Amino acid sequence: MTQTAPQFDFSSTSPTGTISGPAADPQLDIWRELPIAQQPSWHGTEEYEQAVAELGTLPPLVFAGEVDVLRERLAAAAEGRAFLLQGGDCAETFAGATADKISARVKTILQMAVVLTYGASMPVIKMGRMAGQFAKPRSSDSETRDGVTLPAFRGDIVNGYEFTEESRRHNPQRMVKAYHTSAATLNLIRAFTQGGFADLRSVHQWNQGFMANPAHSKYDVLAGEIDRAVNFMSACGADFEALKRTEFFAAHEALLLDYERALTRTDSRTGLPYDTSAHFLWIGERTRQLDGAHVDFLSRVRNPIGVKLGPTTTGDDAIALINKLDPNREPGRLTFITRMGAGNIREKLPAIVEAVQKEGAKVVWVTDPMHGNTVTSQNGYKTRRFDDVMDEVAGFFEVHRALGSVAGGLHVEMTGDDVAECLGGSDPIREDQFDALYESVCDPRLNHMQSLEMAFLVADSLAHQKS
Repeated sequence: MTQTAPQFDFSSTSPTGTISGPAADPQLDIWRELPIAQQPSWHGTEEYEQAVAELGTLPPLVFAGEVDVLRERLAAAAEGRAFLLQGGDCAETFAGATADKISARVKTILQMAVVLTYGASMPVIKMGRMAGQFAKPRSSDSETRDGVTLPAFRGDIVNGYEFTEESRRHNPQRMVKAYHTSAATLNLIRAFTQGGFADLRSVHQWNQGFMANPAHSKYDVLAGEIDRAVNFMSACGADFEALKRTEFFAAHEALLLDYERALTRTDSRTGLPYDTSAHFLWIGERTRQLDGAHVDFLSRVRNPIGVKLGPTTTGDDAIALINKLDPNREPGRLTFITRMGAGNIREKLPAIVEAVQKEGAKVVWVTDPMHGNTVTSQNGYKTRRFDDVMDEVAGFFEVHRALGSVAGGLHVEMTGDDVAECLGGSDPIREDQFDALYESVCDPRLNHMQSLEMAFLVADSLAHQKS
């Protein structure tokens, strides 16, 4: 869906802007005159105007100071002094925003981070595809079942998954529900990561549970090294109180610009605009048009920005995006998230990396090994093979090692639950498990055990990168 974005009058916004309404800078609304893809059909209605106006009065979900901290952390990742781990659901749902499911996702990311920290011998930046990942791009505007055609499901922030006319209606009030669901999710994340849930000793014990499965015995050596390291720290009197808390950042695809614009605030310290819906926002492969609305809008906010790069990306494309999104070459500002597919990564990525190197730009290079490896199972489910996912990760590290650039992060669709959506792994998921254990409403995710296995495999690649 490509259209021209609607106008909305923000002139009644309070002049302070910081808490009470969207930032008033007219430059932030240039995107409304540009071609825009993947947007709902709710504009011009009273219901739409009420929803956006209400969002404009609500407090920020994240704060400018937190965003600035993340930018500093990502600058370290670009230089090889930190590693980014970004994980979570392909598409969050309102029903899935329960304490148990949120804690399971956070727990899995913390477990992965401990393994990666040891393998990399450097800090791991922990970031969730959480508290805002409610919108999903679609390849078609509609879906047909048994001769009935309805709008495609675009994520809970737009419409419902149930295949009925009322559920599939584009409802702008869902943006308000997405805000409140995100606020509740962030509240839990902050409680978990600051209240002792992230204690290194507890996370280490959880990983020992993973190792109790004989299928994971090939990781015994690394697990044993981590165990000895933790015991050594304890014997030396390490301050484990300080290790009970950790930083955790929220991220989502900035797909729905009505929502993002309404939550953009002016920082009272600097007078600059921040999108306070998340710490980190990314532009998808389908919406990264240089002359499009998404690139223009995100070029004007202070958040660190990511861009997904698929196999059709050229070096010139990458340079043009850098010039638009990071013209001042600010450390930590821009992340390129490559999603090439296992069969393309070694062939397509080098030219892009070389072009960026020649330009002298320093971005954070992150691999998304999920989206380029989607297939359909024999029983009709969208799935991914664990071996293909890991082959793309391996190719990502190989390319950066060969070119002397920094492999800076991992972006993965995963869950803390024991679902069956991606095939394979050491304790393999099979197609015959899908009917009972396939839960995703969009793309298939690695389950808890597959996610931890990935961490052990990536830790080995990180160790080689450091050597």
